[in-house]
Amino acid sequence: MDATSSGRRSAGRSMSVRCCIVGGGPAGMMLGYLLGRAGIDVVVLEKHADFFRDFRGDTVHPSTLQVMDELGLIDGFLELPHQRLQVLEGLFGGTPVRIADLRRLDAKYPFIAFMPQWDFLNFLRESGRRFPSLEVMMSTEAVDLIRTGETVAGVRARTPGGPIDIEADLTVACDGRHSILRERAGLAIEEIGAPMDVLWFRAGRRSDQTENVFARVEQGKMMITFDRGDYWQCAYVIAKGQYDAVKARGLQPLLDDVVRMAPILTSGISDVTSFDDVKLLTVAINRLTRWTRPGLLCIGDAAHAMSPVGGVGVNLAVQDAVASANLLAEKLRRGRPSEDELGAVRRRREFPVKMTQRMQVVVQNNIISGALRPGDRPLKVPLIVRLLTAVPWLQGIPARFIGLGVRPEHVHSPDANAS
Repeated sequence: MDATSSGRRSAGRSMSVRCCIVGGGPAGMMLGYLLGRAGIDVVVLEKHADFFRDFRGDTVHPSTLQVMDELGLIDGFLELPHQRLQVLEGLFGGTPVRIADLRRLDAKYPFIAFMPQWDFLNFLRESGRRFPSLEVMMSTEAVDLIRTGETVAGVRARTPGGPIDIEADLTVACDGRHSILRERAGLAIEEIGAPMDVLWFRAGRRSDQTENVFARVEQGKMMITFDRGDYWQCAYVIAKGQYDAVKARGLQPLLDDVVRMAPILTSGISDVTSFDDVKLLTVAINRLTRWTRPGLLCIGDAAHAMSPVGGVGVNLAVQDAVASANLLAEKLRRGRPSEDELGAVRRRREFPVKMTQRMQVVVQNNIISGALRPGDRPLKVPLIVRLLTAVPWLQGIPARFIGLGVRPEHVHSPDANAS
């Protein structure tokens, strides 16, 4: 059931649930679905009226496709419009390279599905409507925590109908890298850093255009292009903090650089008419040193912001949700999990997060930083990229990192509807 104010479990301007999830992104919607499936009384709060936000992560990797399969949702999910990618190829200083080949994975779905994130989230919401214990409240923004002594006992939220208090045995912060709940809880963040930011934009694509080049790297410049069917999704990588300088040069020099790097965009680049069509993604890599307070758990970007390297953020968030449901669903049936029980999620997920971030830092320091360094010398293909290109079986290693991740999760949480 969806609502924009108090739902069937509310009394006046308050309501009580077993679990309140704040944030309707991949972590929040997947955890809500899994807990609803387990028969747990759960509400998901999404501050926007819909899920439509452009330039969100929309790469669905084999690990997430496997989760959808385990939930019996894969057939309907893959009926949604999407594009598939199996081989990651690029141009490095004009030299063709191959970075990863997902066909080498021992996976049921050895491809990346490019799908707008709002379609993914809407699919989870619609699929979850059959669970009477799951409620999704749109246009509902959590603004503060409710506390009983040192224990988090729910959230205060704004709705179109006015404020509401939502009391919960467990509150889960899935409200992203700028999490208000994380801030209110006073949880410390360890900043790891990133040398780049990203400019996102779309360029039109003709039906007769096709190209397998995924990444383009030149001295001082780097960009990624995704074939999205009727348009190209483009990510132009700039050195950290250089957006104002890029903007000061003007739009046309930026577009000229883009077309020089990717001539296939020539006919569609006219779709970019001003810097209003160019969105800045400020890249950050960080993680919480502690994911919990009594009654509160942070997962997804609220617990660890990822670099766009590998496009793994959405899939790590889904993995966090699966692990959380596996570890906590049965405990929630009995009431409030202890903080040590909540900490089991961090203990389960921290190693994959740290390893993924470490690999992202290696790529940033050894490839991206050098590529973004200005200069006139020809750009040499790094040794590791030359090896990957020359030895095909090695391409399965980055494919596993990108497609499956470190220690992928599988659904073990209960299904209250199973016969």
